[in-house]
Amino acid sequence: MTMVLRHRTSAFVLGREDSLDADRTFFVFTKDFGRIEVLGKSIRKIDSKLKGGIEVFSLSNIEFIQGKNKKTLTDAVFIKKFKNVFESTNMLETAHKISQLADNFIKGQEPDEKIWDLLTDVFEKLNNYQENNRGCQLIYPYFFWNFVSMLGYGPELSNCANCSAKLNPYELYFSSKEGGVICKICYTLNRNSIKVKSGVVKVLRLIIKKDWSILSKLKIENSMQESLNEVSDNYYSYLKSNFNGYLKNT
Repeated sequence: MTMVLRHRTSAFVLGREDSLDADRTFFVFTKDFGRIEVLGKSIRKIDSKLKGGIEVFSLSNIEFIQGKNKKTLTDAVFIKKFKNVFESTNMLETAHKISQLADNFIKGQEPDEKIWDLLTDVFEKLNNYQENNRGCQLIYPYFFWNFVSMLGYGPELSNCANCSAKLNPYELYFSSKEGGVICKICYTLNRNSIKVKSGVVKVLRLIIKKDWSILSKLKIENSMQESLNEVSDNYYSYLKSNFNGYLKNT
């Protein structure tokens, strides 16, 4: 008689996908196994005992069994519901962007305590902020830049990412190809870069330092926020296209 091996771990639910027979597959990042997919058999039925312990953007304690081709969910109990995330469209969109980013770039079963801590930290921040609070608009950039840094693709912000020269605060450009801020001379050789103000670079430095006490109090002008978003989105697109949506932890 073959013994069924059950695994139990804490899991953050990144997303889900429904299938036939009221089944639902959850894409989760777990504390002990990294990113995995678990199948909730008949979980969408009204009388399912599992549905009351797991949902998107929540922390749950889950139990699953490993089959030949898939993992099947056998138990789920909520640890933390981030209910406030669902209170506004902007907060929900931010939650989706964070989860999609993590799900797109984390492949394979490899636990990572730093990523686990970052995920839970940013969702605590998102859950605790109201939409009009200072710092709320910085939660996604905060996650993005620290996340890619943990995967080995953090930006160079101190010296020119191409020639290592000292940067002039009035002539700054961000090059996704070079992986950071470049000087004007290097910009003339690589015009596929974005001009940025020194204030944006300062915010990026605070983000990488995880200095949330200062970041949460900053009053970000719309133009600076737009510039920060542009740099973040451009770097995301570059990494995704050049690494086929897969970054290895380093």
